[in-house]
Amino acid sequence: MTGQRPLAATAASVYKPAMFHASPSWRDEVKATLSLGWPLILTNLAQIAIGTTDTLMMGWLGPHDLAAGALGGNLFFAMLIPGFGLAMATSPLLAQTLGRRRHAVRECRRLTRQGLWVTALYVALCWLVLWQAEALLLLLGQEPALARAAAAYVHSLQWSLLPALWMVVLRSFISALERPRAAMVVTWVAVLVHVGSNWLLMFGHWGAPRLGVVGAGVSSSLSYTFMALALAVFVYSDRTFRRYHILGNWWRADWPKFRELLRIGVPMALTMAFEVTGFNVAAFLMGLISADALAAHAIALQVASVTFMVPLGIGHAATVRVGLAAGAADAEGVRRAGWVALAVGVGFMAVMAVLLLALPGPIVHLFLDPARPDTAEAARLAVSFLAIAGMFQVVDGAQVVGAGCLRGLKDTRVPMLFAGLGYWLIGIPLGAALAFWLGLAGQGIWIALAAGLGIVAALMVGRWGWRRELGLVG
Repeated sequence: MTGQRPLAATAASVYKPAMFHASPSWRDEVKATLSLGWPLILTNLAQIAIGTTDTLMMGWLGPHDLAAGALGGNLFFAMLIPGFGLAMATSPLLAQTLGRRRHAVRECRRLTRQGLWVTALYVALCWLVLWQAEALLLLLGQEPALARAAAAYVHSLQWSLLPALWMVVLRSFISALERPRAAMVVTWVAVLVHVGSNWLLMFGHWGAPRLGVVGAGVSSSLSYTFMALALAVFVYSDRTFRRYHILGNWWRADWPKFRELLRIGVPMALTMAFEVTGFNVAAFLMGLISADALAAHAIALQVASVTFMVPLGIGHAATVRVGLAAGAADAEGVRRAGWVALAVGVGFMAVMAVLLLALPGPIVHLFLDPARPDTAEAARLAVSFLAIAGMFQVVDGAQVVGAGCLRGLKDTRVPMLFAGLGYWLIGIPLGAALAFWLGLAGQGIWIALAAGLGIVAALMVGRWGWRRELGLVG
């Protein structure tokens, strides 16, 4: 996963251009989806490895630091994940453009440039909010000491927001051209950079200052900056991508494309916001229960996030494959691309469900030392949360791949409403009721999260199945 050859040479040696052709066979579609999907999956896993590394190392600092990191991380990700929605809006637009005309250089350049503009504007607004992290956490009823430590972490982490989103825009650009492997290589190299800088800055090795959780934030900012710069260098050095000159005429606006990105991207951002803030509110509710419950929630959520990266990558591939077929006005290709992606994503998550249900204890012990008395309660709670997470793996895969299929058709507004219904109108109120009124505490919150995911999955897949009746065809 961490090949050391130069990025341009690596990508060129493993890629042969893939042209979308009308109505590929089911076997061809499976091959195309997996060929496009596996680098996206490994890229997602590498990105989540950065957060997993932070969680692991914060656990070594102790439960209080882990809880502070979880609290600050949840606030940060409440800003980052909607930004991903805006950045990823370039993907279906680029795919449909290339489906209509494979060599639409100027159109692709303008779409990518406006994607960078949109995300830069969004980041500027987020920085204003994140700078008030401590006040926001206190307003949400968190312990003052925990809020102060979490805010310090956020202030060091927030500078990763711009390079992280620009990296997603660049990744969407190369993925729409069905060449996502460079992003995979860059991201895995960044994981190595992150592990090393975490080791230095969190624990003060080799004469570096011991910064604790703040060191994890500084390390993340450095790692995401490296990713964005390295991918930009690849795009400008590769023969295929160089001709797009994506940063050319940087200050020239294309307001129709800017508005189109917002039209597609804002619902995508809100869909992701409903999901991530649903889990964030769950973390805040855990903080009201106990620091042990919050630490256990962080561990269970981190593990569930790792498994989620696979159907998320398949969902990204589905957006491109469905978008290419839609742009080519190939309704049969749209159908096959979507159902193949759903089968692959759900099948993988069924295997993960068995794994989490069978081995919750050993997984938790990767994060918390069972020999330490102060971690016993957090470990016990994390095991119970992971068991519930195992039960919602299949529906979690179905909802994210279903959303990816619909994005390929530029259908983002109704899925946004589905997410709002499942996570906020059902999941969060139900979680609060189960946790505090019925006395189920943290387990009640996770049961409610599972219920919300199930509802969203049923609605997403149902809308995909009825796309012809709804007029959603290429």
